[in-house]
Formats: sequence, structure tokens, C-alpha cells
Amino acid sequence: MTTKTAATPAAQQAGPPQRRFTINLRQSGIYIAFALIVVLFTVLTDGDLLTPQNISNIIVQNSYVLILAIGMILVIIGGHIDLSVGSVVALTGAICAVLTVQLDLPWPLAVLITLLAGAVIGAAQGYWVAFFGIPAFIVTLAGMLVFRALTLTVLGNQGIGPFPDQIRTLANGFTEGYLGNVGLGFLGGADMLSLLVGVAVVVGFAFNQWRKRKARLGYGQTVEPFPIFVAKIVLAAAVVLAVVVQLARFRNLPWVLVLLAVLALGYSVMANKSVFGRHIYAIGGNLQAATLSGVKVKQVTFWVFVNMGVLAALAGVIFAGRLNQAGPTAGNAFELDAIAAAFIGGAAVQGGVGKVVGAITGGLIMGVINNGMSLIGAPSERVMLVKGLVLLIAVAYDVWTKRRGRA
Repeated sequence: MTTKTAATPAAQQAGPPQRRFTINLRQSGIYIAFALIVVLFTVLTDGDLLTPQNISNIIVQNSYVLILAIGMILVIIGGHIDLSVGSVVALTGAICAVLTVQLDLPWPLAVLITLLAGAVIGAAQGYWVAFFGIPAFIVTLAGMLVFRALTLTVLGNQGIGPFPDQIRTLANGFTEGYLGNVGLGFLGGADMLSLLVGVAVVVGFAFNQWRKRKARLGYGQTVEPFPIFVAKIVLAAAVVLAVVVQLARFRNLPWVLVLLAVLALGYSVMANKSVFGRHIYAIGGNLQAATLSGVKVKQVTFWVFVNMGVLAALAGVIFAGRLNQAGPTAGNAFELDAIAAAFIGGAAVQGGVGKVVGAITGGLIMGVINNGMSLIGAPSERVMLVKGLVLLIAVAYDVWTKRRGRA
């Protein structure tokens, strides 16, 4: 005779597994810090920081650093560093200037050749690091000097310009108001196309988060309570729409912002979803384990540096187009800004940790500090002091959270 066992309370519970609302300080700390910095400088500048024109200026003026940060975060995740990107920016900008101004090549062909030149530069450095075994710090330090010397040779120690209108538009231009403006009450008019793009971004983000939540529930994983989930989406949507509305009130969306959005989305998918991206994390997290697991460490490292060279060339085109001239001093200290953006954005010094979105956020933090302190009239030495302290605090915070997690 069989007996029926009483159902346990856990079995009687209905609904998906959920957990109480908690904040992962290591993952969310960078965004909380960014919000606090924005609030601080908004108060100090009497709201000038968040005016439509100033928001546009922050994006356009820091676009090349954000492009470099995307490549640099992958290099650092793989356990390496690249000190040459500033010199590569200068050299590739000079190459693009010679091709378009002096040789009068069509601008699409000139940009393509410039990107190929960046790939060759990255391949040259990647070969010494991946296949010859020289530490990336030494290789790229040598590259920083070599490519700066080549820049002076190409330019003849003088600037070359002006650039074609199309390249200047990519660096400084804005999307056209194809659908006209719409009234926003006391805010005035705003570009309809820009607003629709902002709404599309919010809808896409909300759908992606909902799909991730559904997948986790399908695997029986814990998720945050539904009201908290909705609140997070609403908060993110409010921030995105607020920025888009301000841009739409000024001169529409900057073309370089569209480029950055495409790069951020593409590289985020590559880093998180592709085999190549997972191999980068594996190499930086544990080189020996990755090697024993069959990861082609040399090839992955080589292509990471090739990618860094291409993005540095793209940043070189953008920076030269923004100044409308390729100069011998272009790119000075850009490598420091890109590295700082990556580490402030959550990259680990040992490698294996970091996100593309985090690196972009770190770059924006640096940009807001530069812009905010400029608005309040702070001297340059104070700006450098604050940026240095922010970098130190970010790395110290990362080390502290790791120790706390192990404890």
C-alpha cells in the first residue's frame, strides 16, 4: 500500500523564483557614481551642464576617446595594455589628410585606406605581443614613439587641411530634420526624427531586458521582483529620453553619436554573445586554463590588437575631421584618457573583467568632469588633479570589492 506524501510549502508556492531587491555595488557603482557626478556639476554650474548645446558638446568633444575606450576595454579584458593609441590617432589622421587633401582621393576610399593602415599597425604590434611573446607594455610603448615619429615625417612638422565636408560632417555634423519639429510645450520645439529614434531605443532596450528576464525564468534562475524590474526600465528610459529631447531641441542627433551607438551595440554583442568575445574573457581571466581548454590564445590576442588599430584609425579620422586639420601634436595623452575610461568603467587590472558599456560610461565621466570644471572656471591643474583622483578611487574601489567578495 502506498502512502501519499504531503506537499511541501516550497512545492505549493506558485510563480517564478524571485529574490529581494539588492544592489550589486561592483556592477552598479559606476552608474551611481556617474549620476552623482552629473548632479554635482549640474548644481555647481546652475544647470548649464544639462543645457541642450552643452550635452551635444560633451558627446562631440569626447567621441574619439569613447571610440578608443571601446577598443581599449577589449585589450585590457585580454590582460594587455596599449600605450600607442594616441600616436596611432595622429598617424592615421595624417594619412587621411595626405590622401584626401594632397592626393585628392575620394573620401570613402581615403577613409577605407586609413582604416586598413590602422589594421596593419595593430597587426604589427599584435605579432610582437602574440607570437613573439614581448609584453604589450613594451611593444606599445615603442609604438608610441615610432608612430609619433612617423607622424612628424608624414606631415613635415606642419598641419594639413582642410578636410572634405563629408568627413567634417561625420565628426561635427548633425542629422537632418526630415520629419520637421514637434512642439513640447514649455520646452519649445524638437526634431521629430530624433524623438522617434529615442523612443525606438527605449522600446528595444525594454524588449531586450524582458527577453532576458523570460529566459532566466525559463531556466529557473532567480530574478528581481517585477515592480523593481519595471522601475529599472522606466529609470533607464527616462534618462535616455531626457538626453534625446535635449539633443532634439538643439541641432538634432550628432552623426558621431549614431556611429558610437552602432559601435557600442555591435561590440557589446560581440563581447557577450560571440565565441571570440568569450575567448577574450577567458584569456584575461585565466591564461593557463584558456590554453588547456583549447582557446587559440595567440590568434585571439593578435586580432584584439588589430581591432584596436582599426578603432584608433577611426578615432584619428574623427579627431582630424573635427579640427579640420591633421596636426603633429594630435592624440597627445589620448591613450591615458582611453585607459582611464576603461578602468573607471569597471575593467580589472588583472584582466578578464569589463564591459563595453562600462568603458563608455567611464569615458563620459571623464568628459563630464572636463566640461563641468571648464564651466565653473577651474584651472587645468585642478582638472588633472580631480581626474587622477577619480581614476585612483575607481581602481581602489574595484580592488576593495574583490577582497570583500572573497571574504
